[in-house]
Amino acid sequence: MLKLVVICAIIFVLAVVMTMAGRGGGNFYVLLLVLSGIPMHQAATTGQFILFMTALAAFFVFQKNKAVVWPLAILIGTLTASAAFAGGYFSHWFSGFTLKIIFSGLLAIAGGLMLLPIKERGEHGTKKGFGYWRFESGGQTYTVNLWVAVSVTLSAGFGSGMVGVSGGSFLVPLMVLACGVPMRAAVGTASTLIASTALMGFIGHTIQGDFSPALALPLAVVTIVGGFIGGKFAMKTKPKHLKLLFAYTTLLAALFMVVNAFYSRVS
Repeated sequence: MLKLVVICAIIFVLAVVMTMAGRGGGNFYVLLLVLSGIPMHQAATTGQFILFMTALAAFFVFQKNKAVVWPLAILIGTLTASAAFAGGYFSHWFSGFTLKIIFSGLLAIAGGLMLLPIKERGEHGTKKGFGYWRFESGGQTYTVNLWVAVSVTLSAGFGSGMVGVSGGSFLVPLMVLACGVPMRAAVGTASTLIASTALMGFIGHTIQGDFSPALALPLAVVTIVGGFIGGKFAMKTKPKHLKLLFAYTTLLAALFMVVNAFYSRVS
């Protein structure tokens, strides 16, 4: 009982912080559950379930505040899913160690880029012409460079699929740096994509019989509250602070991936 209370407390903090940053945080959830003595398959299933519940709770907050850019969510979600499928298919071409090192490098780059000072564009981009997509969402007008956005999205999705993660670490930098989306809207849109990805992953794991309601449901209640609070905090926090939070959590995830890679290789 005490162990469950401790797990709930830690996961609550993770849910708040990861929601504010627009990250999934599934790797942290699974690591915590495994370290608590929960079998890997059950930990992965539970991690996907609570990740979905966290993102879903946050989604309602962001949607209410018009912080979800739906046209971009549909485009990125479709491309990411397709590329992730291909990445998963070709993942056997590389060793697990190589995949983790490459992925940690990409995480470090994504986190580092978010530390750079970037001024938000007026009207969120004004260029026109072939390869530029101009649309309106939530009362705002956006112009996206499809040459950059599509290339980066496919690359991120492919890499995420190879390693077996949701790719949440790349969604926010993609939207902020490549698509010119304001930080709050990027976080809100990322939460929507993470929720859909986590749901599909959870369904896949559940079909294999790895779902344990006795463990997952109490944690889900905690993460729903955490996701709701995290979403509220994200809407009140200055964009530059959200960027720093994302950058630092992403760099931490990169470090964790490197340690995990070498630990798995030794053991």
